[in-house]
Amino acid sequence: MAPPISDKTRWLLLLCTAQMFIMLVFINYSAILPLLKAEWGMNNTKAGSIFSVYQLGYIASGVILSTLTDRLNTKHIFIAAALWSGTANLLFGLFAHDYLSAMVLRALTGIGMGGTYMPGLKLVAERFEPSSRGRAVGIYVGALVLGASLSLAVTGAVASAAGWRTAVLVCSGGVYVGALLSLAVFRGYRPMVHRTSDQSFQKEIVRNKPAFLMILGYGSHMWEMYGMRSWLAPFFTAALIQHGLAAGRATGWAATAAACVVGIGTVATAVTGTVSDRLGRTRTISLVMLASAFLSFTFGWLVNASPAIAVAVGLLYGYLIVADSPVFSTGLTELVSPAYLGAAMGLQSLVGYSLGMISPTVFGWALDLCRGWEPVPGINGEWGIAFATAGLGALAGPVFMAMLRRCPESSRMAGGRQ
Repeated sequence: MAPPISDKTRWLLLLCTAQMFIMLVFINYSAILPLLKAEWGMNNTKAGSIFSVYQLGYIASGVILSTLTDRLNTKHIFIAAALWSGTANLLFGLFAHDYLSAMVLRALTGIGMGGTYMPGLKLVAERFEPSSRGRAVGIYVGALVLGASLSLAVTGAVASAAGWRTAVLVCSGGVYVGALLSLAVFRGYRPMVHRTSDQSFQKEIVRNKPAFLMILGYGSHMWEMYGMRSWLAPFFTAALIQHGLAAGRATGWAATAAACVVGIGTVATAVTGTVSDRLGRTRTISLVMLASAFLSFTFGWLVNASPAIAVAVGLLYGYLIVADSPVFSTGLTELVSPAYLGAAMGLQSLVGYSLGMISPTVFGWALDLCRGWEPVPGINGEWGIAFATAGLGALAGPVFMAMLRRCPESSRMAGGRQ
């Protein structure tokens, strides 16, 4: 007989379900990027900058709203932000008609998304003890990864059948469902009140060397992940077109393939979060980032290979590139005072999403710079170089983790398991 589900687990699953719906607008733009490039006459740099400005909106709100969770009711921040992102995405589907309008409306969507992920993460950190926090955060992040995967899959499927505008509107409907579910998540919720320590914000966070190194490692992770994620569907579209598929069909199948690659991270985060409870945070991060960096330097060269091979390697790539996300977040909760956790998460958002904002544009710039380059006849080199720009950021992560392990203060992590 299976053991009964605890109230904490039931609450966590409800939060995860709400977040999966809210995440439907997260990377839906990437699924339709090839169609919008053709319709609006954009080059790769412009197309990437629309994704980047979304990150800019996320940063602007994420830093402010995460910090405000130390002072204001997280319930109001979370629900208002979800409704904002759903409405901004709705306006994108209705009114975006060129590069400039897309920039504005995607930035507004990002502003809304900034008030859900980190505040939700803080809720999980408050509910679960350090001994089980890695697993809980892993499940939570896994739900967000699954939501991102569904964002690609739903958008690609609906766009193929009914056009990209209908697909975007459907995603907004999902966000409103998630906002409705979040009312049940916050039923009976009372914000936890933490006594502020004698330390100032600057000393508690900015001068907290272990926490700052964890944040820098998260930034290198975000550079790699967002460079890869934002261009994954266009990569598969290019690969399928080279194998003879029409652009419309290629876009739909590419979105499905990208969704599978992103979606496998749902398993990765839960597994890796649990592993880090035993192996240690920094060791787990270093092993995962070295493996994902290797694939960043190799994956783009598969654009001329069989699509089946590209998807198979992509699944491993997708597993590794997101696996360390919950470990960074869990590690940070163990390195700062609970009274300053929201502010620390705000700083983590600032650093991580700033680099995640730049990376897709650099990726697109590399594609434009290397367009048509064939180092060997018949081998397209532009995608190989572009994905390598993502891998360069990942190499910094293990360096920051090695520095963190040498800090005496890092012994507070999960009972001393670094």
